[in-house]
Amino acid sequence: MYPGIHNFSEIGKLNKVLLHRPGRELEKLTPSNFERLLFDDIPYLKVAQEEHDHFAQVLRDNGVEVCYYQTETAKALADAKIRENFVKEFVELSPIHSDARREEITQYLLSKDPEALVESCIAGIFNEEIQHLSKRSLIDAVGSDEEEFASDPMPNLYFTRDPGACVGNGINIHHMSTPARRREALLLKYMTMYNRDFAVEDTPMWYDVYGNYSIEGGDVLVLSKDIVAVGFSQRTTLAGIECFANNLLRNSDFKKVLVFEIPKCRAFMHLDTVFTMVDYDKFTIHPEIEGPLGVYEITLGSDGELKFNAMKDELHKVLALELGLPAVELLRCGGGDLIAAQREQWNDGSNTLCIAPGTVVTYERNYVTNDLLDKKGIKVLQIPSAELSRGRGGPRCMSCPVNRDDL
Repeated sequence: MYPGIHNFSEIGKLNKVLLHRPGRELEKLTPSNFERLLFDDIPYLKVAQEEHDHFAQVLRDNGVEVCYYQTETAKALADAKIRENFVKEFVELSPIHSDARREEITQYLLSKDPEALVESCIAGIFNEEIQHLSKRSLIDAVGSDEEEFASDPMPNLYFTRDPGACVGNGINIHHMSTPARRREALLLKYMTMYNRDFAVEDTPMWYDVYGNYSIEGGDVLVLSKDIVAVGFSQRTTLAGIECFANNLLRNSDFKKVLVFEIPKCRAFMHLDTVFTMVDYDKFTIHPEIEGPLGVYEITLGSDGELKFNAMKDELHKVLALELGLPAVELLRCGGGDLIAAQREQWNDGSNTLCIAPGTVVTYERNYVTNDLLDKKGIKVLQIPSAELSRGRGGPRCMSCPVNRDDL
């Protein structure tokens, strides 16, 4: 296994993955705040943790090293000065509109050891946990009583795919589309910069959390050692894609970025909610995106400038051409049944995590799609998902591959 980050495909044997076990942050969700925090429902934490532990064990049973966000970030914050810098950036990225509140949260977090500090950042901080606010302004006097949290929780963090993406031997630290998720990427940035168990020194960074345009990891697929696909979606912008492509193509051996334009709606939130690679020549896809899907290529011209081109052919022909294959098969979520496709798409039937060529992890509830995959020769490892699926993300969403074998 190569050291550090090494990820040149979607299907090479998975050696190491970054997960986040759901924690107290889920218990901060209420009917009055879950929409703002990007949830449609409130998962039951105990069962969500049991399901997530099952997911992690399936990966371990198949030879995957599982590491966790909280532990790996805490390692990065072992040095006191690094902790101070992290807390300063964390507070700056948080929607805190009072100097007194910023000072109090800073002191509160720096009083903790690294593991507890990270856990507090993720779980969120209730107002009553922050004592002795000086109330030096009207915001301090009124806001501290009206607002529920001194610092919002991060309930979406168990979808570790989105804050960043390991691409080749480098990493994206994403500028997330919504304020509710923006601080998640900061944990990954510090992990990359200061935790040598996670990434080697001087790991290339193709995108930074402080970039001007949003891009999220569910829209980034490493199709081969030459090609990365990126979804132009509800949460990833064209400007963000162009910035990423510019950095990647100029500073790596990747030759091309394919841009997939998908409908901008919550049901199709990211590219990987409607399209994933499961074998050398097979992809899952939600049938409702095939018609409106547009594909564009970005390359670096001989003059050193980015070149853009619209791909006119059908998707399966574009993929076969780009991957150098005689043909590519698209396996339709729901097996072609429109009602089954819509039901299973809502619970991420197309969102598979490939851990080796032709071997995928899926939610067991998507039985129509799972049966289709099985009939097409794909080994399907099913996990329970009654509570995890309430967050609107599947096994690929819940995993950030760090290291894969080359194909």
